[in-house]
Amino acid sequence: MSTTQTPVLRTRIPKSALSIPAQSGRLVIASALTLALVLVLILGPAASRSHAASMFGTLRAPGDPALIAGHRGDRSVAPENTLPALQAALDGSMLFVETDVQLTADEVPVLMHDRTVDRTTDGYGLVSALTLTQLQMLDAGAWYSMAFAGTRVPTLEAFLPLLRESRKKAMIEFKGDWPSQALTAVNEMIHAYGVQGRVVLAGFDKDTVALLKVLAPALPRVLIVRNLPEDAVGLALDVGAIALITRPAAVEEDPDVVERMHEAGLGILLYTLNKKKRWKAALALGVDGIITDRPSKLDAWLALTAGGT
Repeated sequence: MSTTQTPVLRTRIPKSALSIPAQSGRLVIASALTLALVLVLILGPAASRSHAASMFGTLRAPGDPALIAGHRGDRSVAPENTLPALQAALDGSMLFVETDVQLTADEVPVLMHDRTVDRTTDGYGLVSALTLTQLQMLDAGAWYSMAFAGTRVPTLEAFLPLLRESRKKAMIEFKGDWPSQALTAVNEMIHAYGVQGRVVLAGFDKDTVALLKVLAPALPRVLIVRNLPEDAVGLALDVGAIALITRPAAVEEDPDVVERMHEAGLGILLYTLNKKKRWKAALALGVDGIITDRPSKLDAWLALTAGGT
């Protein structure tokens, strides 16, 4: 990934502040929306079942309620991946909040989904080409509503105290190119805040998830895939994940995959479902979780339809 391009910001920043430090020794770990322990490799499916159940609760049967994960916080009420959106999700009754983490030019983990700041701030340019100081000069709330004007892009470290106080769980998806030392630093940060028992690490890239197995062996992991292979169980076990997250269409094409995953003690979740029709179909498939942009509304819908979906 090139970082030689000087980012252009809508916010006025002195040219001297825009010099970008060189980045070297990066291990490229590509990832694009988090669950296993090293014991999975030692004890096999029995360990997988234990860890999947402890993170998700009892694995679901068709029609049973699924856990809810607020996608980038609760962005139906606040700008995505900001502290207000994350706090709103944590204040709800759902079990999980999901967020994305990537590195600034000075290798500080921040919460942002896109590779650039263009869509969700008043600036533009690559997140990886901006220092934390530059990034936090941007307004990350006014685009959503003037009620959130002045909201800043949060660091991962700013989010972890909120998670610690909430007693909820968080799914953290790694984005962009990460050096191994930065992954290690995130692992240490999660442990420093004492939330390691309530954090799931996620990624689209198999190599990323496999590397996390080595660098953060005590943290559960999940692999995100757009399409399910024939041997979905083998894929999860190969990278040390205790769950897969995929699209509804992937499970609809192979509905028996849920049973196969559950027999192996593995979970399966779907992203990103925002309508009642999709929620109902997901519950019928027996998946263990639903990632949604509307966690509060899904939670309310589940309460209303309990026992009669």
